[in-house]
Amino acid sequence: MIKPYEQRFPWQLDWNLLRTFMVVIEQRGISRAADFLGLKQPTISSALKRLEDTVGQRLIIRKPNEFRVTRAGQVLYSECSSIFGTISQLPSLMEIGGAELRGHLSVAIASHVISPHFDEVLHDFAAAHPKVSFSFTVAESEEIVARVAQNRISYGICLLHKIPAGLKASVLYREYFGLFCGPHNPLFDKEEIALSDLEGQASVSFQTETEGRPLEPVAHLRARAKIASGWRGVSADLHELRRMILADVGIGALPLHVAQRDVEIGRLRQLPPYEDLPRVNIYLLTNPTRRFSDAESAFLSACDEAMARVDAEERTYW
Repeated sequence: MIKPYEQRFPWQLDWNLLRTFMVVIEQRGISRAADFLGLKQPTISSALKRLEDTVGQRLIIRKPNEFRVTRAGQVLYSECSSIFGTISQLPSLMEIGGAELRGHLSVAIASHVISPHFDEVLHDFAAAHPKVSFSFTVAESEEIVARVAQNRISYGICLLHKIPAGLKASVLYREYFGLFCGPHNPLFDKEEIALSDLEGQASVSFQTETEGRPLEPVAHLRARAKIASGWRGVSADLHELRRMILADVGIGALPLHVAQRDVEIGRLRQLPPYEDLPRVNIYLLTNPTRRFSDAESAFLSACDEAMARVDAEERTYW
């Protein structure tokens, strides 16, 4: 039986090449990967060539106006991500000494997550464990799912069209979406607004407001209001979508509880329909195969306890 350390390949491989390859894939190009890593483009190209020579496979097709990952490249990227996820856990896994809980929690979170209940859990945990550090990264829901699946983060907080296979998803809270316009829109000062007034209006949209994606129910709301087909502006970030609504690039959908303050101070106005609005779940996403550090396990337990203690209806925001 050949032992792992007796195989030639892992000893001959320059592991830094895997990291560079992963960045090239995620940045979708050699030049952008070079900018991201602070290196020169020929250095990245040379590293990719060395990796392809080592594995004996073409990994990326690079032509003018074309960037395509081969099947071998896709397999290698998946394994690189898993390796990166495992290595990224090491510092937290080794934080086991002392009386105080130590470690780092990495969270990827959708841009429009606003939950007083989650914020309270975070406050209580941070106050009780001052040696635990946190990093929050805003990302699209699809990217969050990928990072959790690859074990590159502790948890994800995002929207889901369906629960990904192999991952655990718990409803953190629920929110309702409504349509809104800004003060520059002619409807803003109209005394009474009928649903028919929205027909043909230009709109702005979250990128995931399409069939088969997390905000598909909001797309149905648009169809119900007969808003103009297509969209005039799009963003994955709630704050930028809000900016476009305020500037009257178009009307758009926002979570009711997020828009509430702007409505109260006269910066946004909710538009019809006002009944049967789409409800969207926000999930806490974890990977059961991850080797959680003590800090990660403790925070997940705190979240689970809070969700068990607070009824789902109380965690539903209007």
